[in-house]
This record gives sequence, C-alpha cells and structure tokens, in this order.
Amino acid sequence: MKVSHPRPQPVTILGVEIDNITWPALLAQLKSGGIVFTPNVDHIVKLQKDPEFFTSYQSATYRLCDSKIVLLASHFLGTPICEKISGSDLFPAFYQYYADDEDMTIFLLGAAEGVAEEARRRINEKVGRNMVVQAYSPSFGFEKNEQECEAIIEMVNASKSTVLAVGVGAPKQENWISKYKDRFEHAEVIMAIGATTFDCEASKVARAPKWASELGLEWVFRILREPKRLWRRYLIDDLPFLWMVMQQKWGGRYSQRPGVTTDS
Repeated sequence: MKVSHPRPQPVTILGVEIDNITWPALLAQLKSGGIVFTPNVDHIVKLQKDPEFFTSYQSATYRLCDSKIVLLASHFLGTPICEKISGSDLFPAFYQYYADDEDMTIFLLGAAEGVAEEARRRINEKVGRNMVVQAYSPSFGFEKNEQECEAIIEMVNASKSTVLAVGVGAPKQENWISKYKDRFEHAEVIMAIGATTFDCEASKVARAPKWASELGLEWVFRILREPKRLWRRYLIDDLPFLWMVMQQKWGGRYSQRPGVTTDS
C-alpha cells in the first residue's frame, strides 16, 4: 500500500502519535490509500500495557482523534489537535464523499449475523449505486481461527473491493489488520472503525446526540445504552487517563512509547 503524500505532523499523547489533520484533507488524501486507526481514551490506556496492540498501531498510516476528551487533553498539553474525527463519523463521511467515484468499492467486515448485510443495503441505497459490494459477519473468536481468516482474505480479494472497513472492536480489529494487511490485493484503504459503526449504519442502535459528542459526553450515552458491557471500561479501566495526562504535562512522563516513562 502506497500513500503519495507526506504523513501529517503528529501530536503525541501518552506516547501515542495522533495525526493533526482536518476532515477535508483526510478525505481527499484517502484517495491515495492508507490504513486508518482511531485512537480514543480506551485505546490510549490499553496501549500503555499491551505490546501487541502498540506494535499493531505502528501499521497505521493515519491515527485520528476519536474522542472529545482526547481533543481537550491535546489542548491541555499545549499541542492542540485541530479536529475530532471518530470512526463512526468518518465512515459515512467517507462513503458520501466518494459516492460518485466508481473506483471506490467497499467490503464490510464485522457486526452480528445479518447486521453488516443490512448496513450494506442501506449504504447502497443512500449513495445510489452498489458501492458496498459485499459484507461478512465473522464468527466469535474468528481472529484465532486461521481457516476463517484465510476465507475472509479470499472473499475480500475476490470482491475486488478497494476499501476494507473492519468493525469488530479494539484491539481485535487493529491486530487483525496489522497481521493481514499485506494479503489484500485490491484494498488500498483499510479502516478500523469500531464495533458499533455497522450497527448504526443498519439502524440497529442510535448514535449519541451531536450535543453529547460535542461536550465530550458520548461515553455517558454509551454506558446508558450498554451498561453491562461498558460500565467497567469507562468508569474503571479508562479512569487513569486523566492522571496520566497530568503526569505528561507536569512530570515529563509518557514522552516516549507506552511503557517507557521518563522524569524531567
């Protein structure tokens, strides 16, 4: 996969480089291809202690700010990121931007049985052409099943899709993309866009209100929607993020890769 333009100057938060790029620039530059990951608070916290996840992150051409809280943290640290670009916002913006570009065809990988296919139908209806050429809902734990992974690669290649959108949750989707990225014959754009993106596209779940996203409160909406699955992530696992950002600001820590801290 080749990208003809230079990589944007990144902003580093807790050892994670995040691209400082605008919506118009990103959408235009994706014509040249690229692997897209969307770091949020949960990703950044996981990256501090998961070497495999961190290594997979190095595969990305673009690492986009997926969180208002991460955006605010960048301003607090004195290295402001210009815009929040979440995976669930990027995907519809992408297919609408390239709706009339016949060279852009999409393969959807993720979601529960039937959901990805419904997302495919609805997207094609919106853009007025067969832009999403195929959809596949993998089995639970598919990433550990080499036979299924090989079958997925064959399906994507046979579809001749130039875009692969993967929505199976982090770090599974990023690790899977990193492992198999060189096996795709036609997919020049590969996006890790989160487990709920296809559910939203299929109208199985509602997006958080825009005002909640703008205020950095989308996480509250998501907890209320899926309390059993998400309460621990947001209220326990991700809580150290604010303390670690303060350590970077005033203690000179997290200036290198995750897991390596320095004192100033």
